[in-house]
Amino acid sequence: MEMMEGAELCFPQLNTSCRKPEPPHSDYVFAYILLSFISLLTVTLNLLVIISISHFRQLHTPTNLLLLSLAVSDFLVGLFVMPAEILLTTTCWILSDLTCALYYLLPVITISASVGSMVLISVDRYVAICDPLHYPAKVTPKIGSVCVFLCWVYAVIYGVFLLYDNLKQPGRYNSCDGECVVIITGAVDLVLGFIIPIAVIMLLYMRVFVVAVSQARAMKSHTECGSIKHAKTVKVKKSEIKAAKTLGILIVVFLMCYSPYYCVSLTGHDILIGSSTEAFMIFLMYFNSCLNPVIYALFYPWFKKATRLIVTLQILQADSCEACLL
Repeated sequence: MEMMEGAELCFPQLNTSCRKPEPPHSDYVFAYILLSFISLLTVTLNLLVIISISHFRQLHTPTNLLLLSLAVSDFLVGLFVMPAEILLTTTCWILSDLTCALYYLLPVITISASVGSMVLISVDRYVAICDPLHYPAKVTPKIGSVCVFLCWVYAVIYGVFLLYDNLKQPGRYNSCDGECVVIITGAVDLVLGFIIPIAVIMLLYMRVFVVAVSQARAMKSHTECGSIKHAKTVKVKKSEIKAAKTLGILIVVFLMCYSPYYCVSLTGHDILIGSSTEAFMIFLMYFNSCLNPVIYALFYPWFKKATRLIVTLQILQADSCEACLL
């Protein structure tokens, strides 16, 4: 009897060992297969976005640079975070407590970088729609690169700040050996990681929406008057407004995926990462990383063209980076 009890422990030689997670029930096999497929799809789609924007010179714009930053964070979620999250539900944690804290630092950094990229995308659309004449001068590839770099630096600093107690004293929240649990102060993460960024995004997009509507009316009046002089300007404005709408959809989906997780913080409770209670909401946040490139595929013609060139290996041809995609 003692041998059977010991066999159910993560570390049979330790009295403080956790029990091994029960083998997945047959009803959950499909769920694990589905989650694994989502992880693979997330990696594949975001890798296509990364290759497309990095390889084709025509896509080297400040806006696409921000999308590249978002795709990199989503790619890391699909490659490392999702598989580890699935694995942790079926096995014991056999590595050190410090490794556990460092492991959870990765999703915090990637998610923070995603939120930061969303804010930068909103700022980019705000300037493009509300101040189109000065947009080329204000938003250059160099400025975009600096903003992306600062965004990731902030994400790292924010991640260390959020997990400081767990990094300083690893394993302090574990109830037994073989467990990997960290606690994030919900109020801090709620304000800095959700409320402030979302408030900025919503304010900017409200302004973008008002200006876009007024511009659409102005373009309609120019078209009805048969004004050839403004034809080129109308075309440019239409493309900017279309991009704003697409990125607006991106942000709405982002809110739908992230809101349930942060609703827990509104109750005043700390977020217990590693518990089954929060598993669904956390994975919903990760699922957003899979949805982003799907939105690109549906609304960006250049992504479809680039994917076709990548899948057919035409990018290996000389001067393929000069291909016309827009």
